[in-house]
Amino acid sequence: MPTASARKKPPAPSYRCAECGWTAIKWVGRCSECQAWGTLEEVGQVGVHTAAATVLERPAVPIGEVDGSQASARPTGVSEFDRVLGGGLVPGAVILVAGEPGIGKSTLLLDVAARAARGPRRVLYVSGEESAAQVRVRAERIEALARTLFLASETDLGTVLAQIDQVRPELLVIDSVQTIASTEIPGSPGNVSQVREVAAAIIQVAKQRDISVLLVGHVTKDGSIAGPRVLEHLVDVVVQFEGERHSRLRLVRAAKNRYGPTDEVGCFDLSDVGIVGLPDPSGLFLTRREQPVPGTCVTVTLEGRRPLVTEVQALMVDGVQGNPRRTTSGIDSSRTAMILAVLDRRAGLPVSRSDCYLSTVGGVRLSEPAADLAIALAIASGVQDRPMGAGTVAVGEVGLAGEVRAVSGVARRLAEAFRIGFRRAVIPSGSLAGEAAPEGMQVVEVDDVRDAVRLIDGGGPRLT
Repeated sequence: MPTASARKKPPAPSYRCAECGWTAIKWVGRCSECQAWGTLEEVGQVGVHTAAATVLERPAVPIGEVDGSQASARPTGVSEFDRVLGGGLVPGAVILVAGEPGIGKSTLLLDVAARAARGPRRVLYVSGEESAAQVRVRAERIEALARTLFLASETDLGTVLAQIDQVRPELLVIDSVQTIASTEIPGSPGNVSQVREVAAAIIQVAKQRDISVLLVGHVTKDGSIAGPRVLEHLVDVVVQFEGERHSRLRLVRAAKNRYGPTDEVGCFDLSDVGIVGLPDPSGLFLTRREQPVPGTCVTVTLEGRRPLVTEVQALMVDGVQGNPRRTTSGIDSSRTAMILAVLDRRAGLPVSRSDCYLSTVGGVRLSEPAADLAIALAIASGVQDRPMGAGTVAVGEVGLAGEVRAVSGVARRLAEAFRIGFRRAVIPSGSLAGEAAPEGMQVVEVDDVRDAVRLIDGGGPRLT
């Protein structure tokens, strides 16, 4: 009879984070990778494997002898999407496209697939959420039919790889990565292990065969990409869809891009007939009216390298309760609270007890501090019930001491505002820094928010 010391010990348990896939040999309350609480689950022993050396098929070469032309981008035919990607799709690149349900991811990628197939290139569109007939109906609606565009409705990873072997595409679209599962990995589709295995297998095929891959990814309630965090590290490009459900405007920006900039943004119009790029979207964020209205002010924000002229609207109402309401749409609520406090303390405006309703036009979201001055002037105009001058834009950051700080790209912002008809600008003092404003535009420079508020009454610094 074997002794107790000779008996084989059971495998030691291990724990894996359900959010990011980080593993630990003992349970802890907080994940050390993604900092999430209570997400570690017992999964069994973690094996340690050491790979033996094999014969080299592709030995390392000097970096100067590497052919860089293989990583050149190919345009997709959708100019706004190419702008975000840095020129187009790179062979072997894997792009993760994430966004809320119904925001237009599948519609855009089906349009990109059809344009690439007319290139002509062989394209495989794999849908794990819809049948091939449903995808065909949507393709007819948005006029995305092409002879070399192949459709497959699959949820098994092995079958998807077999489809790739048969079609041999140059572009592969997977909609979505959370619906594909491998039979060799336990668990349902979409869990941490399955997403990691599916992504790794597809990325390996893409790199070996120089296939451009577009992966659709789901998002969680807070807007972050669902699945393990390692998924974002594995792919080459991470693209985020943004937009309000009630608005037709969609913004596409790159959160990560190994082949291009991450400060570009693409603008699209989503309608019943598909999704169309908007090379000049500034007019969508303005209200057309003959006379200026109190409580409104226009600013110019930089989305990536693109200046967008945006209108801010404020409605100030006397509060009937002890705790005034602060309701915002498209503007950060904490930033609004700060600007209200500055106006009350530094400019002497009675806003602390008033209900404030603040919104942007067209569903655009203002996150840049350069919009602070326009928000402050819209609130001040609403409190005084006096409109800003016609054709006026305001650009600048407001500090807690009431000062108006300079921001970057003022000359470019003013040029865009002048192009669409604005002839007066309120900016921080010294923000042009040697650059010239457009000829014919009147510029007034202010030092603090009190001087800016006085402009509504006709006072303040003189126009230059």
